[in-house]
Amino acid sequence: MNMITITIDNQQISVPENSTVLEAARNQGIDIPTLCYLKDINEVGACRMCLVDVEGARTLQTACVLPVTEGMNVKTNTKKVREARKATLELILSNHDRECLTCARNKNCELQTISDDLGVREISFPGESIVRPVDTSSPSIVRDPNKCILCGRCVSVCSEVQNVGVLSFTNRGYETTVAPAFERGMDDIPCINCGQCISVCPVAALREKEEIDYVWEAIDDPKKHVVVQTAPAVRAALGEDFGLEMGTSVTGKMVASLRRLGFDKIFDTDFGADLTIMEEGYELLDRLQNGGTLPMITSCSPGWVKFCELYYPEFLDNLSSCKSPAQMTGAIIKTYYAKKNGINPEDIYVVSVMPCSAKKFEADREELSHNGLQDIDAVLTTRELSKMIKEARIDFLKLQDEEFDEILGESTGAGVIFGATGGVMEAALRTVSEVVLEKELESIDFEGVRGIEGIKEATIELGDQTLNIAVVHSTGQASKVLDMIKNGEKEYHFIEVMGCSGGCVAGGGQPYITAQDRWTKDIRQERAKALYGEDKNKKIRKSHENPMIKKVYDEFLVKPNSHKSHELLHTHYIKREKYTL
Repeated sequence: MNMITITIDNQQISVPENSTVLEAARNQGIDIPTLCYLKDINEVGACRMCLVDVEGARTLQTACVLPVTEGMNVKTNTKKVREARKATLELILSNHDRECLTCARNKNCELQTISDDLGVREISFPGESIVRPVDTSSPSIVRDPNKCILCGRCVSVCSEVQNVGVLSFTNRGYETTVAPAFERGMDDIPCINCGQCISVCPVAALREKEEIDYVWEAIDDPKKHVVVQTAPAVRAALGEDFGLEMGTSVTGKMVASLRRLGFDKIFDTDFGADLTIMEEGYELLDRLQNGGTLPMITSCSPGWVKFCELYYPEFLDNLSSCKSPAQMTGAIIKTYYAKKNGINPEDIYVVSVMPCSAKKFEADREELSHNGLQDIDAVLTTRELSKMIKEARIDFLKLQDEEFDEILGESTGAGVIFGATGGVMEAALRTVSEVVLEKELESIDFEGVRGIEGIKEATIELGDQTLNIAVVHSTGQASKVLDMIKNGEKEYHFIEVMGCSGGCVAGGGQPYITAQDRWTKDIRQERAKALYGEDKNKKIRKSHENPMIKKVYDEFLVKPNSHKSHELLHTHYIKREKYTL
């Protein structure tokens, strides 16, 4: 790599010749402020907060898109720079809904932070604010254009990462806003509800539709038996909202906090993940042995499933008919658990704590119900759970670790790694391999399907059969794989798809991560470490060895892919129109 010499704030430094001024400065510990910039996703120089003074230039330059050149002399903290940044910031604030105390991102807002850092104490440009209606049409996502600062991050992540592209800049000048085409509601466009737009929005112009009040109401209702389940990725991120290091597993404290919130039973979605592996694994074997539709594609990610229904309906038969682990757990709670404990299913209220905003959409699907009851009654994101814990004034960090309730709280290492890209595939291979080979594997760590490479491929020998498998994360990468299959470039037997980059650990309902933190950390890898660490420490690491899974089959489901299993644990998908005109 060729290096060149530049000067930043009187420091002469050597930097790679393909660097930007922003990269060069930050690597030297000089934090040039940004709002629109998002590493590798949105590098457009739109917000003008990263202005710097370059010797010889007639005007101030945007550092995030300015390439370094040999001998360049840059000043990042002159009076001219400070005044320009502050004026730009005040202009942004002049047309921004500044109701910070009631904002979803209060105390965790990038605009709020940068305003404090730059010492903004009053707005010099009062102007006339445009008040636009808040869009609450979606079951998952609320869009508040009054908070939007036109940074474009949501536009880029939706288009460049997810390959959905339902958000764009509309109108011109002072009337410019970010919105769906024709100002449609979020529920009237081909949005997949993944919430990646929420994750990257610096100001809560996009946020999840909260269900906290519904859950409190259920807990306070003496007639309701309120059961909560938590997805594997939640334990890998919840601690961040309480000041813990990214990648810290907080399973025990999470359970303890849920018990103090007043839930009657606390179960683990990892149990549902083990159940999914049993159903999905045997479904794969049936397809392989009996000429079923291949490749079989996992169906645990509701954002991915909706993406397929909207954009690739020709692959719907390839999707596994299995419900997601959360929905399976909900179905078992309202049937097996209800019967075992003599509780009327109508009196059971199932709450899922998920890393994913698309789970809210999934829970509303009429296909995911039984005897007129939805499998899941309410979905909370990881962020919503942390809000409830804080609202209840629980000192999270002082809690002693507690255990999930039996039977549906018992899980294996295979279940917990579902939260990371490659985890579903690895869990499935642990079980399918031993079922086919009829012997215990020497090693159950399938390293080839781990990691954050966009598309991972591997070949697995199952007796006399060779399986071509692929692991892909983000719907943008998924579309590449599906296009290659359609064009005859690739041939697979089994594909894992997760709708979000990195898998559930980086889902749209996880704790907010600022653009500055994304600069130095890969949240996908850090949070995944917590899950793989928990897997390593589990006594049982294969789904088919979970004694409670065996118990549920013996007492209720009979066997994987049985008639009862298909009645409760499997579903179907529908081709969706992209627009309703």
